[in-house]
Amino acid sequence: MQEMSTALTAAITELFSTEVPVELTRSEPQFGDYATNVALQLAGRVGKPPREVAEQLVTKLRENSSLPVSEFTIAGPGFINIRVNDEVIAASAEQATTKQPQQFKGQEVVTEYSDPNPFKVLHAGHLYTSVVGDSISNLIEKAGGRVHRVNFGGDVGLHVGKTMWAILKELDGEHPEKLQDIPVQERSERMAKCYVTGTNAYEEDETARQEIIALNKHVYQLIADGDHDSPFAQIYWTCRTWSYDYFNTFYKRIGTPFEKYYPESEVAPLGLQTVQEQLEKGVYEKSDGAVIFNGEKYGLHTRVFINNHGLPTYEAKDVGLIMSKWRDYHFDRSVVITGNDIDEYMKVVLKSIEQYEPELVKRTTHFTHGNVKLQGGVKMSSRKGNFLRAVDVLDAANQANKAATGREDEQAVLGAVKYAFLKQRIGADIIFDPKESVSLEGNSGPYLQYAHARARSVLSKATTPAEHFYDLDEWERPLASKIGEYPEVLEKSVRELMPHHICTYLYELAQAFNRFYEHAHVLGDPRESVRLKLVGLYADVLKDGLGLLGIAAPEHM
Repeated sequence: MQEMSTALTAAITELFSTEVPVELTRSEPQFGDYATNVALQLAGRVGKPPREVAEQLVTKLRENSSLPVSEFTIAGPGFINIRVNDEVIAASAEQATTKQPQQFKGQEVVTEYSDPNPFKVLHAGHLYTSVVGDSISNLIEKAGGRVHRVNFGGDVGLHVGKTMWAILKELDGEHPEKLQDIPVQERSERMAKCYVTGTNAYEEDETARQEIIALNKHVYQLIADGDHDSPFAQIYWTCRTWSYDYFNTFYKRIGTPFEKYYPESEVAPLGLQTVQEQLEKGVYEKSDGAVIFNGEKYGLHTRVFINNHGLPTYEAKDVGLIMSKWRDYHFDRSVVITGNDIDEYMKVVLKSIEQYEPELVKRTTHFTHGNVKLQGGVKMSSRKGNFLRAVDVLDAANQANKAATGREDEQAVLGAVKYAFLKQRIGADIIFDPKESVSLEGNSGPYLQYAHARARSVLSKATTPAEHFYDLDEWERPLASKIGEYPEVLEKSVRELMPHHICTYLYELAQAFNRFYEHAHVLGDPRESVRLKLVGLYADVLKDGLGLLGIAAPEHM
């Protein structure tokens, strides 16, 4: 309602010779279409009661015959309610899926999320970040951005040394040929168990600890040497390939594609080089044989970037990662999504980079999230082996859906899990209730999928062509108004990069349709052609919104 905002601004200037920001918000249908509290903002400034200010503004606005407004009313201490003409509501509904946000138009955007480590299994947190990261990527694309979905993972580091130590024990030495005896479907689980075994040995056995440290160095060295042929190297590269095959299979299952993987081994040299260069310039400093960044200077904590063995730590690898992303994409915006357990860690890493590449940090946005737990579950720990795996979440939803419907439906299961994750604002812990997630009667993904299929079913039975409409009855108008709200919700979701706004809106939209459908016949009604148009617009918005969430909008259920 830019026209209304402009008229209000002009009236304020003419009546009171001042300026205040004018904000129009959506009203409850019984009060009108829009409301503003601008009179309350003005009251103190002009020395008049807010209701008197509101009356003066409304009187002035009513003189403007060009405004597409059927009614102004004043409520409470001075809120101005505005009811616009049906033509405005109808036009907004018809344009709901054609108005596109433009915040990222022409921009190169890198979205980094999921970030699993090879040699370990995907846990529920990886599933969550995959779902959220894909939806955020969809929002950016919707707003005109060119998105590059990337994934960062630790194919070097102590966890690899731990897993390799246990694998060598299982193979009874460096015997890569024995790997072929492990069935494909068991490979990822076997490595996950080896990681737990290696971790326990590292913590409990000093001999094993030293062996694992040596293996860790060995892995770094074979990568530096380009060794793919020695027996140890063959075991390493084979198991790493198994991990990426496993990741790709899972990402394909949930419909989350990635353009590029950044293994730590590829970015570590650049990170090491950068830290060493900036050490000479005083950004980093030496301490007990290691290289650190003194975060205390900036109200943060100090972290090691190169350890006393001369190896880059996670911190240096993250330096290499951001430099690699810049080299590859020259991004206008970089969005990184991780668990909130590394929030303080990332602040230190970014603060260090800010000292020599401030523009890269300025362009980087870091979102964090909590832990994913099944209802009544415990915090996961991959070190202990009792963590909640990504497949456990999908399996739980599948079992709940099968119990409720008597059949397996992967489309409904994915819709249930994705919506259950996305309807909550990013940041807090997520308690996943499988039964609630698959319900067709609550705020769930399958409920919205069914709502779309139901609307398409009505349209498929129609024999009358849908028509444009410019007048609305008492049941049509609230639905048309809610449909027309979609571009505003989309704009807010893109601005904040928060998909939960889409979820809330789609659920409210489905409820608005239910109220309409309870009272207004569609097929066979004298207003059938108009109502068919409204049902079609509703279905189009549902499909568009679900698509942004990465959820299928089925024609039938």
